Amino acid sequence: MEYDERLARFRQCHVNPFNRGEEEGAREDKHAPQHEVRPELFSTEAKTQTVDRTMDLGLAEDHFSRPVGSFVASDIEQLKLAIEECKRLILELPEHSERQKDTVVKLIHLRLKLQELEDPEEDEPNLRVLLEHRFSKEKSKSVKQTCDKCSTIIWGLIQTWYTCTGCYYRCHSKCMNLITKPCVRSKVSHQSEYELNICPEIGLDRQDYRCAECRTPVSLRGVPSEARQCDYTGQYYCSSCHWNDTAVVPARVIHNWEFEPRKQVCRSSMRYLALMMSRPVLKLREINPLLFNFVEELVEIRKLRQDILLMKPYFLTCKEAMEARLLLQLHDRQHFVENDDMYSLQDLIDISSGRLSCSLTEIHTTFAKHIKLDCERCQAKGFVCELCKEGDVLFPFDSHTSVCHDCSAVFHRDCYYDNSTTCPRCTRMTERKHDPENPQEA
Repeated sequence: MEYDERLARFRQCHVNPFNRGEEEGAREDKHAPQHEVRPELFSTEAKTQTVDRTMDLGLAEDHFSRPVGSFVASDIEQLKLAIEECKRLILELPEHSERQKDTVVKLIHLRLKLQELEDPEEDEPNLRVLLEHRFSKEKSKSVKQTCDKCSTIIWGLIQTWYTCTGCYYRCHSKCMNLITKPCVRSKVSHQSEYELNICPEIGLDRQDYRCAECRTPVSLRGVPSEARQCDYTGQYYCSSCHWNDTAVVPARVIHNWEFEPRKQVCRSSMRYLALMMSRPVLKLREINPLLFNFVEELVEIRKLRQDILLMKPYFLTCKEAMEARLLLQLHDRQHFVENDDMYSLQDLIDISSGRLSCSLTEIHTTFAKHIKLDCERCQAKGFVCELCKEGDVLFPFDSHTSVCHDCSAVFHRDCYYDNSTTCPRCTRMTERKHDPENPQEA
């Protein structure tokens, strides 16, 4: 029990249970239970006394303050030796024992102390700007990340690291000054377009047998560094710039309707594609109009988008619709209320999976219900077929109607195509336009 009490006091920063001086003094008073001798963690044998002193190196100091003054190389070497001894003892001690837990605590303290000696500069700033990157200092200590510069693990508990708020480039603080890659966000801002050729390879000879990004010598034989091809750019990269990440390649989607992220891309291409994912920059009717002949889902989505554009004028002049903010149901796809021919890569992915069809059909139903059933003001803006003068009130987004391209009048589809004459409303407007007594148009 005495050992447990002293351990608790140690954890409260009252006493160090591994202080051998106190233990030796305790042996002189055998009648006092509060000074009962307990087997020490590092004193099972006389030969471990040197190790004990090594592991206690610096533990009486404040581990979380910056070191003052200069340190010689021997201080760091001694700390590394103590860390190795701690690691060895952790493996030798009984699993989940109190002594093993104490050794783990001591190992953490020693590593923090070593980190302070190796990195003695002042506290890092919270925000740093470099090559158009806006690096923000991360506070998370438990999330395991990989440095994009040196390709090693970032130990958040003992290492300072930064993340670019634009392209999410992550790196150690010590790697900041070694970065040569500009922020991909700037490329997205200045060049919002995709490479639409499938893997446009130019060959290693055109690259002078060097990485397309960092210019490190590469070859297909792996000497001095392995050349890895990016399926998006078609160029070759070294293993530091190409981690064999997979991504959906836009060119393969547009030309082959292929969505499997099996193709390997370099790190910069992966970030660029991630940032461009939701940008509506693909005009399918110009890039590959034949795609609508083979993908039925595209035709369905195009019709729903055309209907929504026809509903938009109703909402812009309806007070209830503006208060309900119906159009904001498409805030994630704002281009759907602006045009019907621009798509983002995310749109195409959702069309292939069926998610977009379900969500857009639901929104289309909500919009149509407001115009045709819920709002009297919108109902009053409907049309009656002037050719047959029968049937219900018609709206331009109804599936069985046709709209005159000149005057936007709405008719039954069968009536409109069976009529051999011109649109009655266009005829009436033309007559009134030429009648001097009735200058106003219908």
